[in-house]
Amino acid sequence: MREDIAIIGGGLAGSEAAWQAANQGAKVTLYEMRPKEETAAHKTDYLAEIVCSNSLGSNDSLSAPGILKDEMRRLNSLIIRIADEVRVPAGSALAVDRDRFALGVTQALEAHPNVRILREEIKEIPDNAMSIVATGPLTSNSLSNSISELTHSKNLYFFDAIAPIVDTDSINMAKVFRASRYDKGTADYLNCPMNRETYDRFYDALTEADRVQSKDFEKIPYFEGCLPVEVMAERGRQTLLFGPLKPVGLIDPQTGKRPYAVLQLRPENIHGSCYNMVGFQTKLTYSEQKKVFRMVPGLEEAEFLRCGSIHRNTFINSPDLLKDTLQLKTHNHTFFAGQLIGVEGYVEAAASGGLAGINAAKALAGQPIVTPPETTAHGALLNYITTSDSQYFQPINTNFGLFPPFPMKIRDKQEKRKKIQQRAEEEFNKWMTQSGLS
Repeated sequence: MREDIAIIGGGLAGSEAAWQAANQGAKVTLYEMRPKEETAAHKTDYLAEIVCSNSLGSNDSLSAPGILKDEMRRLNSLIIRIADEVRVPAGSALAVDRDRFALGVTQALEAHPNVRILREEIKEIPDNAMSIVATGPLTSNSLSNSISELTHSKNLYFFDAIAPIVDTDSINMAKVFRASRYDKGTADYLNCPMNRETYDRFYDALTEADRVQSKDFEKIPYFEGCLPVEVMAERGRQTLLFGPLKPVGLIDPQTGKRPYAVLQLRPENIHGSCYNMVGFQTKLTYSEQKKVFRMVPGLEEAEFLRCGSIHRNTFINSPDLLKDTLQLKTHNHTFFAGQLIGVEGYVEAAASGGLAGINAAKALAGQPIVTPPETTAHGALLNYITTSDSQYFQPINTNFGLFPPFPMKIRDKQEKRKKIQQRAEEEFNKWMTQSGLS
């Protein structure tokens, strides 16, 4: 076994992994293929280049992304420290000067005595090193093949087809009914019934709504199994009635009849705190999604914890493959991090990289590796990534629906978020002390 940790990929996840591992005393070799091998999206040679946006999400301490950032600050995150230093005005969002941000991260890692940066492409995951694979959504073809061999090809995906997720507390339960189609199994689904008039209004709004235009490097062919719902609708007014809105096998207990159309909601986690809109992957803009999908009975005041999307992304089926320490179940010396494990967003990618770096360093030193409690933002995200139903697994960003609920229901949204934030802070501080990280 090599005496250093090999980190593959110099994006936000790989950079944060290198920083955290090096600060634990480990020697780190960070491999980044640019500039020898270019990608379709990157423009500079810097590490941690942000290619799609200069916003790292909300900085509000009472938001889920804000809680995650605060936890990263307590871990002395390089990504968040540099972001704070080069922040530009953007209201409550943490937006950065992209060039200064990437330059700052690059310079900090170049100056770290425990970090060596090699500008070369790694085509195979090394079997003689403690390693962290953090190559992101634009993983090269050669390394993708290596990952495919290690994880089995059925567990590697090259695009997202994501449906929206809504907060359970925001669903009007008086308008929906709980049932499974043909009453098979347990009544796991919430069903939003539509009459013909409601369906027609919804269909017209859906087909007229604005869509996100893909960047050149994100363009992918649509597959029949993951067509955007609006693309299905273009095939004819009745198409959705034989697809995601089919009413067969369902009886509305309020009418005693089969509805004209039904949108099914599937529980997204074991707590039942959020629900997935089944079959509603979409390219509509976020604002249009909220406007159109709130036309569905029961979702008039829905709070969207995640909006739908379809874009290019390389990711593994983490629930099947990863432990909650981010190690491969079959290879303890191989860790995965970043968007490759199914987290959405720059900050989420960096946070997972930081945990992978800490654990790889501890493993290399023969120390116990650690997992934050589920009540923290880090722990809630890890729990989703590693315990979701692998049959339905899709990438996600941090949101309040991932946190375990309180025993007593809290109806006031702000009070609920404040209590989640307070519990997360207390539990994260306790975990850091117990893990020797404070």
